[in-house]
Order: sequence, then structure tokens, then C-alpha cells
Amino acid sequence: MSPQYFWATAVHALIWHICQYLELRGYMTDQPMMATGGAHAREPSSAGPLLGFVARLVAGATVSATTGVAVFAWLGQLVPDAIPRAVLSALVAGVAVGVAAAGLLPVPRGRTASEHGQRSAKSMADAMHDPLTGLGTHRAFHEELNRQVSQAQRHGLPLALLLIDLDEFSQVNDQRGHAEGDRVLSGFAKLVDGAARSGDRCFRTGGDEFALVLPHTDADGALVVARRLLIAALEPAPHDSNAISVSFSAGISSIPALATSHVRLNAQAESALQAAKRAGRTDALVFDPESVTDSTLVGSGDAIAEMIARERLGAAYQPIVELATGAVLGWEGLIRPMTPTRFPDPTTLFAAAEASGQLIALDFACVETIVAGAHRLPDNAFLSINLSPRTLEAAEFSTAALLAVLERHGFPPNRLVVELTERQPIGDMPGALVKLDTFRRAGIRLAADDLGAGNAGLRLLTDLRFDVVKVDLGLVQRTAPGGRANAVIESIVAFAARTGALVVGEGVEDPDQIDRLVALGVPAAQGYLLGRPGPLPEPADSAQPQITPISELQAAARALDEEMHNWRQSLGLPAVPVLRTH
Repeated sequence: MSPQYFWATAVHALIWHICQYLELRGYMTDQPMMATGGAHAREPSSAGPLLGFVARLVAGATVSATTGVAVFAWLGQLVPDAIPRAVLSALVAGVAVGVAAAGLLPVPRGRTASEHGQRSAKSMADAMHDPLTGLGTHRAFHEELNRQVSQAQRHGLPLALLLIDLDEFSQVNDQRGHAEGDRVLSGFAKLVDGAARSGDRCFRTGGDEFALVLPHTDADGALVVARRLLIAALEPAPHDSNAISVSFSAGISSIPALATSHVRLNAQAESALQAAKRAGRTDALVFDPESVTDSTLVGSGDAIAEMIARERLGAAYQPIVELATGAVLGWEGLIRPMTPTRFPDPTTLFAAAEASGQLIALDFACVETIVAGAHRLPDNAFLSINLSPRTLEAAEFSTAALLAVLERHGFPPNRLVVELTERQPIGDMPGALVKLDTFRRAGIRLAADDLGAGNAGLRLLTDLRFDVVKVDLGLVQRTAPGGRANAVIESIVAFAARTGALVVGEGVEDPDQIDRLVALGVPAAQGYLLGRPGPLPEPADSAQPQITPISELQAAARALDEEMHNWRQSLGLPAVPVLRTH
């Protein structure tokens, strides 16, 4: 072996080992070098790409030269003539140069475990921080509350929870626009964060809802914090003439003086918050067990959670009937507490859920129960379910979550109708519009429930496009020739006709109400006269379902009324209309 060949091979091997070392250390890549983790971890270094480029350049040039020398020396034994040997060596060196040039490009490689970990950590951080305010999210709040309660109980220390709801925040969006609303939320978040101590934790748990977890603080201390914060929020900003003063209602509870678990702590603070709203808003109240006069509300959060866990909820279905033919167009799914229970009726159940902060969890369980029991629903009928605005606005209630429930029970989305009641206003209308648009894209239909029962109906109709409009039973039962309720219903029918929505009259209990609804142009209705809530009927043997004509239902109801009239007359009692309960 010639000396030239020996030294060229040695240099070539040395360069190869240097490249392996640089690759191992992360220099032979265009990715920035990451420092190791720790309490004082450094930021990623930008030196990696530059050093990698220089290292590959030097390595490529050296490999090209040594390859040419090695080939020239090796060919000396086979090709004595120097000129052909030089030509062959140049060709081989050219190939080496091409390989070296390819080495100047970034070295492709898959993501390392550390890179996957960094991406996972970033996704987790994004889920735990609200992008608008920089505070923790609803998910972060529950995780931190659970941790803080466990720690406080372990060390025997007090802990307070302060829940905040901005007053009339929807008017800011309506009057000044959503950009100004975002600015108000961001400004209030800064105010909350600035008032917090180093150990306190602040969260934005909803559209205009905030929470403060206050370690080493009792209820009285939290009340002082809330009132100072309220005074600061009501004061106009000294250097911003366009700033809007905001007020809020707040509820407070603490452990161990009032609550014994994180569930009760949250439920009691929510109950105090609702009491502050009922008392006129712009105030902070501490939970008072003696003020809860209804025994069903005491400890209702734990009771409802237990009902959900043990599946003590039953489904009932009420038919929605086409008045012209008597055909059943769809069924409204309703929920009934299963006995034995401390909640005698659905109204008490949902009131307790709202007061204890369990409304969202209860709505989830109701949707699951109703959809699970709808497997016998005819293929040509739809199923409607009720959702509260608070659940609709909750981050954990999403289109994906609703579709997952439907998929579990094999129920097609295009046969589901989600009813929104106007009894409770939607606080975050922009967010609701986005979520409802995803519902519609998935095939789910929308219904405006209890239209005419509150003051939010016009806003619902103008901001949202509904497939079904349900007239409140109060309007239906006040229909009379020339009555004001008739004019309201006629306006609803005319509006629905322009949008193609189906109008349904609720609470039909008298045969004459059917005649008046038909005269007003209402095509469908539901109520005790047409069918009481109960289990779905068994599938009919024939292909066509048995339909009871509306005229027969009216005749049967009038016969019952006549029988009641004769019985009362025989006893000498005055004739009064029969009262039926919807």
C-alpha cells in the first residue's frame, strides 16, 4: 500500500468519526440546539445551524480531496500511465464532490422523543391558558382547585373560592361590538391578576366568568378581596377615557368552615353567586347555609353527582304532532328523576343543579340518557333535546362531544334537534354562534324553545337561524278571538314562513286550542291533549304507523269535558273549565 493511499484513508476515517460526533452532539442539523431541562434551562441556541453548515462544508471538501488522492494512489497499481489515472481520479473525485454537496443540505431526521415531549407540553400549556386574558382556563381551574383543596385539608389550612360573573356584559357586545367586549375582558383579567397575591390563582372559567382560588384565606378574607376588586372595577381608568367601568356579582365559600370537599366548595360558591344575582347584582355574598330554606338544595351537588354516577335518570318522550293529519313528526326527549330520589320533579332537579354548579354535568347525562333510549324512534321522526345556554357556552361541551354520544348509540345527527330556551339569555353570543354553526355543519338542527316566555326571543330570532320555532304554552293557552296572544303568534308564524322554520305550539290541552292554532297558521303542536310524556311506543307491525285523527282527539276531549260538566252539575257545583297540567 502506497503512503498516499494510507494517509488519505486515515484522514477519510478521521473525518467520518468527526461527522458522527457532530451529529451526535446535534451540530449536523439545521434545528436549533436545545439545552437540557432543569430549573435554569437555557433558551434554544441558534448556533446549531451555522456550526452544522461549516462542519458539513469542511467535511465535504476534505472528503472530496482525500477521496481523489486515495483513488489516484490506488489506481497507480492498475494504470501505470499518469494521464488516464488522473482522468479516472478526477471522475471519482467529482462524484465525491457531489456527495459532499448533498451533505450541505439539512440532514433529514424524524422528531426525537424530546421534540415530541416539547410539542405535547406546548399543547397542554395552550389548553390550560386562555389566549385572550392569559389566565387559566376552566380545565385548569378544576385541576388546581382539586389540588389546592387536597393540600389545604392535608395541612389543616383554610382555603377560599371566589366566583365572579360580570353584570350585563352582553350589553357591551351589543352596544360597542365584540372587539370592545374582548378589551373589557382583557382589562378586567389584568385587574384580577394585579389584585392577586403571589400564591393566589386566577382563572377565566367562561365567557364572562372568573374564579379566584385563595390559599390560606377564610371566607371573610375572600369577601374583603372581592369588595376591593369590585371598587377597583367600578372606578374609571384615570388614563383611558374610552375605558368602561364594569360591575360584577360574586359568590364565596371556604373550607373547612363551610365546605368539606372541592365539589361542595364549588357548589356553595356558585349558590352564593346566584343569590347575589337575585339580590340585585353588583355585590359579593358568602354562602349562608341557613339561607337555603329548601332542604333539597342542601348538599344537592353531591346528590346530583351520585344520581349521574348511578344512572338514576329516566327518559320520557312527548310526541310532536302535525295538526292537519295527526301524524307524529318527532318526539321531545324529557328527563325524569328515578325514584327513590330527593328531587320530586325535573324543575327542582334542574334548579338544584344550577344552584350547586352541576348543571353542565346534568345536561351531559340527560343527553346521554335520552339518546340511549331513542333506539325505537321511527326513521321518519326527529328527536329534540333541551340544552341550557350555560351548557352551550361551556368549553367542555363541543360538537365533537355531542357527536360522540350520537355515535355511541347509533343515532344519526340529521335527526337530532337541539332546543335553546329563551328563558335564559346567552352571554357569549359570538362563541355560541360559532358552536351552533358547527352543529349545523354536522347535520344537527336547531329549535327556539319557549318563544314568547321571556325577553330574549327577538335576539334569538335575529342572531340565529332556527329549523323549528316552539311557541310557549303561555301564549297558546291565552289564544282567543281578537286576543293579543293571537297577534304575537301570527307574527311568529309569518317570520318562520320567511325562514322555512317549522312552528310548533306547546302545551295544547283543550280541543279549541287546536282549532285556534290551525286558524293562526300553526302546523304542529304538542301537549297533554296530543300525548303525554312517556316511553316510546313499540314499532308498529305495518309499514305505516297508526295515526289518530285530530278530530277524534278533539271529540274525545270534549266528551270528557261534557262528562265532568254533568257530574259537577249533579252535585250543585258551578261549571268551570277543566284544568289540565302541561
